[in-house]
Amino acid sequence: MFPAATMIGGAMMAKKQRKGSSALKGMWANMGSTIATFMFLWPIIRQYCPSVLRRYFENYTRRLMDFFNPYIRISFHEFKRDSLRRSSAYAAVEAYLNAATSKSAKRLKAETTGKDSSSLTLSIDEHETVTDEFEGVNVWWVSNKIVSQSRSLSYHPAPEKRLYTITFHQKHREMITESYLKHVVSKGKEIRVRNRQRKLYTNTPAQKLSSMWSHMVFEHQATFETLAMEPEKKREIVEDLLTFSKSKDFYAKIGKAWKRGYLLYGPPGTGKSTMIAAMANLLNYDVYDLELSSVKDNTELKRLLIETTNKSIIVIEDIDCSIDLTGQRKKKTEKSADDQNENLSKKIAKKEAKEEGSGSKVTLSGLLNFIDGLWSACGGERLIVFTTNYVEKLDPALIRRGRMDKHIELSFCSYEGFKVFAKNYLDLDMHPMFDAVQSLMGETKITPADVAENLMPKSPVEEAEKCLSNLIQALEEAKEEAAKKKDTTMKDAVQYQVVDGETEKPS
Repeated sequence: MFPAATMIGGAMMAKKQRKGSSALKGMWANMGSTIATFMFLWPIIRQYCPSVLRRYFENYTRRLMDFFNPYIRISFHEFKRDSLRRSSAYAAVEAYLNAATSKSAKRLKAETTGKDSSSLTLSIDEHETVTDEFEGVNVWWVSNKIVSQSRSLSYHPAPEKRLYTITFHQKHREMITESYLKHVVSKGKEIRVRNRQRKLYTNTPAQKLSSMWSHMVFEHQATFETLAMEPEKKREIVEDLLTFSKSKDFYAKIGKAWKRGYLLYGPPGTGKSTMIAAMANLLNYDVYDLELSSVKDNTELKRLLIETTNKSIIVIEDIDCSIDLTGQRKKKTEKSADDQNENLSKKIAKKEAKEEGSGSKVTLSGLLNFIDGLWSACGGERLIVFTTNYVEKLDPALIRRGRMDKHIELSFCSYEGFKVFAKNYLDLDMHPMFDAVQSLMGETKITPADVAENLMPKSPVEEAEKCLSNLIQALEEAKEEAAKKKDTTMKDAVQYQVVDGETEKPS
C-alpha cells in the first residue's frame, strides 16, 4: 500500500513540475514578446510622443533600471559647466590614472612633451576601462569622450567633452566617496606638481575671452648649487623658501594670506634674475614676469593677480624704473624755476601719453593693494619678488616688512662666489692661481657677471690657466681704474674750500 501511495505522490509532483516549467516558459515568452513590442514601439514613441511625456517616461525607465542596478557611477568632467577653465579634479584624476593604471590598460595613446619633443608620455585612450584597487575594493574607471550633436554652420568640428567615470558597488559608497576619491585627487595633484613643466608668463594686452597672460616653457637651469654666493647666506635663503612652501597650516592659523615678499637689490650684474630662476627651480614654481608699464590701470592689475595660479612667483624687475610710482612722496617745498620747468615737461609728456592711450594709470595705492590687500588673498603659495639696482629710490611703504618680508642684498663677487664659478665653468676645486685671485678680490670690486664672463672658455680647447689669467687681468684693470677714480675725487675735493660760509677756490 505504501509503495503505491509513494508512486501516486511522485506522479502528482512530476505533473506539478511540468506545469510549473511550462508556466515559466510561458512567462519568459510573454516577457520576450513584451520587450520586442517595446523595442518596436520605442522609435515611434521617440518620434511622435511629446517631448515632455518622453522625458518623463525616460526618467521613469531610468529609475526602474537603477532600482535593480547595485552599482554607482560618478563622473569627472574636463570643464566646469559654462566655464572655459579646466577642472582641477579632472586633471588630478587624469594624472593619477595615467600613473597608477596605465600599465594594466590595453589601449594607450602616446604624446610627445617638452620643447624639443624629446620625451614620450603614455596615457589611457578614450573609451578604455581600467581597474583600480583600494583597501581590497575594486573600482572601474572609464575614459569617455562625447561629441556634441549640435550642428554648426562653421567649418570648425563639433566640440568634444571628455570625462572620467568611476563605477563601484553601492555597499562601498561611504568608503569610496570619503576616502578613495580624496586619495585619488591628492595623489594626482602630487604627480602633476612633480611632472609638470614650469612656465614663464608675461602679461599681454587684455582681450575678450582670452587670458591676460601668455606663456612659454621655463627652462632656466640655475640652481642654488650653481649660484655664486656665500654658503651661509645661500643656506639661509634656501631654508626660508622651504619653510614657506610647507607653512600652509601656519599661515591659516595666524590668519594671513599664504604669500611672502622678497626684495632683491644690488648693483647691475650681481645675479638678481638668476636668483629668481634658482628659487623657481627649487620650489618647482611657475614665474609670472609682470611688466607694470603694460598694465592699463589698477583694475587690470587686479585681474592679472586673479589669473595667476598657486605655486608661482610674481616678479617685477627693476621696479624703480617701471613707472612713476616708486619714488619718495613729494614734500611741499619751494621749487626753483628749473624744477618747475622740468615738472611742466613731465606733465606735458604724461598728457600726450594719455591722449595716445599708452600711459599706465597704476598708482602706488593700487600696487600696495596688489601686494598685500584684500585681493592678494585670492590664491595661495605665492612669492612676490621685486628687484632694483637702487633701493634708496623706493618708497618706504612699498618695501616695508609685511610687504617685502625678506630683503636680500646681492653685492659684488666674493672669493667664495669665485670658487663656485671655477667649479661650474672650469671644473676646478683648487689651483695655484687661486691665491692671486683671492688677494685681488680683497682689494677691488667685481660683479659676478664679470667674473663669469672672464672664466667662460672662449673655445673648446682653451685651458683653465688662460681663463684664470683673463680674470686676474680684469681684476688688475679694475683695481687701477678704482685707484685713478679715487685720485681724481681727491684732487677735485682740494680745489675748493669754504671761507665764511662761501665756497671759493684757493688762491
